[in-house]
Amino acid sequence: MCGAPDQAVALPPGTDLSKETVLAGRVVASGQPVGGAFVRLLDGTGEFTAEVVSSATGDYRFFAAPGTWTVRALSRSGNGEAVLNVDGPGLHQAEVAVA
Repeated sequence: MCGAPDQAVALPPGTDLSKETVLAGRVVASGQPVGGAFVRLLDGTGEFTAEVVSSATGDYRFFAAPGTWTVRALSRSGNGEAVLNVDGPGLHQAEVAVA
């Protein structure tokens, strides 16, 4: 079982979005949430950085640094990815459609 925190829970208390960079979003297939997808975070060179399992509502979340990130979702419904160009702290969101 994955040791990552529950992705459906709001940001942890004390999270300061003026200082921290959070990548978050939802995994969907045909507009419907995909729970149980393996969501991987890849850095700007394509190297694996982290992985979480999407919540029952398709939610995922990573704490990262500014830069270019690829969020890749692998699920029974298919695979998909989104690229985020993050220039500073804050909440940066991306929906990942799988097919």
